[in-house]
Amino acid sequence: MKSKIHPEYELTTVSCACGNSIEVGSTKKDIRVEICSKCHPFFTGKQKLIDTAGRIERFRKKYAKFQKTDA
Repeated sequence: MKSKIHPEYELTTVSCACGNSIEVGSTKKDIRVEICSKCHPFFTGKQKLIDTAGRIERFRKKYAKFQKTDA
């Protein structure tokens, strides 16, 4: 390896918008991220299904005639 051409590798702090901080090794100092494993819905299990523009209602209305009715 050639000397003095590689960036310095050092311990740095990764800060999330939720307030979580993680110590990692990097060539950059003080990294800021918007989302981390502490606040990401996939890892927290608090996923929300959003009904945008009534998609579920449109689906139910469209396929309502195919539902079996007990008569």
